[in-house]
Amino acid sequence: MLAALRLTSAALAAFALFFTEPGNALLIRRDVSPVTLPFARRFNATGAAKLLELDRARAKTLRSGMKASPNLSQQAAAVNAAATNQAVDMVTTVHIGNPGKNYTLLIDTGSSNTWVGARPLENPFIPSLTTVPSVNVVSVEYGSGFVTGLEMTDTITLGSGLTVEKQSMGVALLSGGFTDVDGILGIGPQDLTCGTLLLGSSCIPTVTDNAFAQGSIPEHLVGISFEPTSTLDNTNGELTFGGVDESKFTGPLHFVPITSISPASQFVGIDQSITFGSPTGTTILPMTAGITDTGTTLLLIASDAFATYQNLTGGVLDASTGLLRITPQQFANLKSVFFNIGDTAFEFTPNAQIWPRALNSAIGGTDDAIYLVINDIGTNTGSGLDFIDGMTFLERFYYVFDIGNSRVGFANTPFTHATTN
Repeated sequence: MLAALRLTSAALAAFALFFTEPGNALLIRRDVSPVTLPFARRFNATGAAKLLELDRARAKTLRSGMKASPNLSQQAAAVNAAATNQAVDMVTTVHIGNPGKNYTLLIDTGSSNTWVGARPLENPFIPSLTTVPSVNVVSVEYGSGFVTGLEMTDTITLGSGLTVEKQSMGVALLSGGFTDVDGILGIGPQDLTCGTLLLGSSCIPTVTDNAFAQGSIPEHLVGISFEPTSTLDNTNGELTFGGVDESKFTGPLHFVPITSISPASQFVGIDQSITFGSPTGTTILPMTAGITDTGTTLLLIASDAFATYQNLTGGVLDASTGLLRITPQQFANLKSVFFNIGDTAFEFTPNAQIWPRALNSAIGGTDDAIYLVINDIGTNTGSGLDFIDGMTFLERFYYVFDIGNSRVGFANTPFTHATTN
């Protein structure tokens, strides 16, 4: 502890030479629009067995708790930001500081701390006139990675129209598991930040929280859209801060409350059941609690539910990838899986259930083989977190985390029934 404090004090003393305390009060604005931030999916060619291992490690950490170790009366508009969808994670570019510089951050609804500095040699954090150090240390464990660093506040710019002032964030002193990104943009529930600071027990408002509090976005929510992809690097996703992008979905949005069952209730958790063939077909997973998570690649379900799914599909575990493999004939006969969420059944088509065949080599698979993206979470039903609807699920639906109303929304998109895989 003393060693950590000495390290923090020394680092803060060095950084302090570069920092200037901003003197102006925040200007609250209510005349701005929702902001869109583009994002991309990025592939790490480590094989699906490694991918499955990372997803399960993340699930284990989420179950144990990952804390440390439309309001029509408002006249602002939402902000969109593009994202790149690269199969293992979703990443976006943010600008930190003034004049500052750009950083590539992983978008994560399963955590809520924002931090940079994972690649100190390739893209080190550079303090600017708006960077203000605190006397605190932030530490978060992710299951497949970790970070310990200094807490700072700075100006963060998302997309072309959203600037968040005095945002608390971490600057890594030590980190692991994030060699291909500069850090994380955590947009999950604020409660996940409670206990991540070494000194004190206060929680840290997220970027979305502060954007809304500062009047930069009209609604306390974020909308997420990204599409199935068959290329290794594709900027085909979008975050909308403060609203939804109606051009990205078809039909109505269907909202359900955040689940009350722990530990799923700590995250962007929902209640759902899964059936095979039709909304009233064979039950794969009875109504239970789990989470939606952009930080998980596969679609993970409880071990007993996975055994049922494997039996229904006839899939055989593939030693090289860890995924279920089916034959072309089995794929031809594969039925849709239905996710029954609230009063709505969302169809997960046969094509949605398979890994993009054009990308089999990226996960260590065999060309033209057919692998299923539904896999085993590692525990039986009843853990309080019995499924994770990861990216392979979310890329087929529009997804809204409505923080202000403690609810989650889904809608079909033009890609719900796509056959791109």
